[in-house]
Amino acid sequence: MLSNIGVPGLILIVILALIVFGPSKLPEVGRAFGTTLREFKSSAKDLMSDDKEEKKEQSK
Repeated sequence: MLSNIGVPGLILIVILALIVFGPSKLPEVGRAFGTTLREFKSSAKDLMSDDKEEKKEQSK
């Protein structure tokens, strides 16, 4: 999905973010997005490992 954006699209997104949030709020928004993404990846990894454990138990 994100591989189709390209450099011009990325620049446009950054400019729009600067206009909407302003330069002082942008680091806070980026930090919050990073934290949310990290938690989502951690939760997804936990779900995948739980699923693998259940399959191992069922095959015994």
